[in-house]
Amino acid sequence: MDAYLLDLLNLLLRWLHVITAVAWIGASFYFVMLDNSLTKPQHQDLKDKGVDGEMWAVHGGGFYHSNKYMLAPRWLPLPEKLHWSYWESYSTWLTGFALFTVLYLFNARSFLIDRNVFDWSPAAAITTSLVFLVAFWLIYDTICRIFGRRPKGDLIVGLLVTVFVVFASWLACQLFAGRAAFVLVGAMIATAMSANVFFVIIPGQRKVVAALRAGEQPDPIHGQRGKQRSVHNTYFTLPVIVAMLSNHYGWLYQGRDNWVVLVLLMLAGALIRHSFVARHRAHAMGTRTPWEHAAVGVGVLVGLAFWLAPRPSAVPPAAAPAAPVTFAQVQQVMEQRCLICHNAQVQSKNVALHTPELLKQHAQSVYQQVWTLKLMPMNNATQITDAERQLVKRWFEAGAPTN
Repeated sequence: MDAYLLDLLNLLLRWLHVITAVAWIGASFYFVMLDNSLTKPQHQDLKDKGVDGEMWAVHGGGFYHSNKYMLAPRWLPLPEKLHWSYWESYSTWLTGFALFTVLYLFNARSFLIDRNVFDWSPAAAITTSLVFLVAFWLIYDTICRIFGRRPKGDLIVGLLVTVFVVFASWLACQLFAGRAAFVLVGAMIATAMSANVFFVIIPGQRKVVAALRAGEQPDPIHGQRGKQRSVHNTYFTLPVIVAMLSNHYGWLYQGRDNWVVLVLLMLAGALIRHSFVARHRAHAMGTRTPWEHAAVGVGVLVGLAFWLAPRPSAVPPAAAPAAPVTFAQVQQVMEQRCLICHNAQVQSKNVALHTPELLKQHAQSVYQQVWTLKLMPMNNATQITDAERQLVKRWFEAGAPTN
């Protein structure tokens, strides 16, 4: 496919994916907040109607009174028209998988594979990445079904799933290019989130609705499983988002222990999310908000920032100033490291660098990608050295001369 058309499709799919993700996450966050903010009804008429929890809210100049019924209302038949929240989830996964296909699977040799990490064929890398998505859901679902209803089941499931995520993060970083590994771990968790909706939450709700309309007592297992998976989804959300965003920051995934970086990022997100979930309940109960988990999460992020910060170079006090960088030196670096993807025939990201005029035109982008972000060359496929990156930096800071 033409590089420009592929990039345009990438943009449109990413845009659509973000829109649908905002809709899904927003709805999920709202219902988690609502569920944790409910209080027992105080008025007898609400109790007589079968209301299990209520919440008053003010927003946009109006007042809202939300009521939750564990079963059908006692004062009227179950309405025929019910709002079901699932297309936000399905469309987010579908657009995300389409984006993953266009960017990573279609360009597996460039984006999935880093031969310095693991040297294998594109077909094997593609197959294994798809196995990651399916296998994580199957193992996660099995853990939930076996241990979820035991005493302290939520704790056991949480610990087992955490250990499995850590293992999957380590394994992905041993097999795939760092950027792809981070995104793949986020994608596998996001797949489990959407599968929770598709295979557990919505089918369970449909069975409950069918039983109520038939005048039967619903099996409580459907509500219990749906609640458990919904809680899991809200804790998965921030880890998934940070894993997806990480592909824009090469310094996150290019290190030797990049899997540890990924795990700590996701842990921080889960801890911070827990504090907000607990805050809703504390606010409803009139108790102190437990911000300790968020503080630990922020502490993890601060520790990561110090760990990943670039170390200052030791320059001898009497060192002579470096000689000015010539355009010929920079042009040689471009020819050896960059022109394979940015030439007259192939113009990845619609950028060509094969003439002095084009290199001057794209000098700032080259500086950002090669030096600041260290994203290019992709997966360092052409083995650019730190000294060559320094050369590009000095050339740009000297005004990017071409003579």
